[in-house]
Amino acid sequence: MATTWALHRCSCLAYQRATFAATVISGTPQGITVSIPSGGGGFRALKFFRLAKNYCSSPTSTDTAVVVANDDKYGNKQVISLTPRLYDYMLSNVREPEILRQLREETATMRGSQMQVSPDQAQLLAMLVQILGAQRCIEVGVYTGYSSLAVALVLPESGCLVACERDANSLDVARRYYERAGVSHKVNVKHGIAADILNSLILNGEASSYDFAFVDAEKRMNQEYFELLLQLVRVGGVIVIDNVLWHGKVADPLVNDAKTISIRNFNKTIMEDKRVSISMVPIGDGMTICWKR
Repeated sequence: MATTWALHRCSCLAYQRATFAATVISGTPQGITVSIPSGGGGFRALKFFRLAKNYCSSPTSTDTAVVVANDDKYGNKQVISLTPRLYDYMLSNVREPEILRQLREETATMRGSQMQVSPDQAQLLAMLVQILGAQRCIEVGVYTGYSSLAVALVLPESGCLVACERDANSLDVARRYYERAGVSHKVNVKHGIAADILNSLILNGEASSYDFAFVDAEKRMNQEYFELLLQLVRVGGVIVIDNVLWHGKVADPLVNDAKTISIRNFNKTIMEDKRVSISMVPIGDGMTICWKR
């Protein structure tokens, strides 16, 4: 899920922690991942920096796209960070329907608005659905409905999205926007515990009948959701998992809370899972796209 992020100058502590992390991982403090705090109620996103003391003290660093990887093992490819200016440019090239803009702005005033995906994430999800020619989709973790509405808008009239959410207040907002957008007939809202809902779909004989699934819910449940969705999604279908970079914490060896560890473990498990082809994409808070073999 994605919120506003502001680019902060590097502190000495951040520099030391990142240098230590890079040394632990690669033995050389070169390409370093740093998480940036969120705030303000818009989007949050990861920023990737190639840290150096002169950069940390640079007064113009917030406007400079910073090289974060420049390794001859990868053909000297230079990978840049997303600065606020560059991200604003990206957002100016997102085709966000008016109804989604209205929902995004209303959600930004609500508690928990950081759980809303960013417009660029929603656009990618909608495009995946279109590329697949998907008819039947599942979303685990709806919140106020931004991502599910983006998907429903591109589904054919005969399409169906099963939207699983445990918070009734959030669902009230989502339902209102489904109605306003004229897509209520495409969305089957399921209020309850997501794992129970997915199990009920399997018991109802719906295994291998879905084309696409998006998971943006309790992170410590990712592995269970994934296993259930593998049963529900057909061969050639796609499952997308959100927040796989977890504000950069997954790459910081000094961060070992239960949620971060569970995401690290999930990322490692899915990397080794031969049942799917995968691509981890650094958009929003990181998404892994899985194609079922």
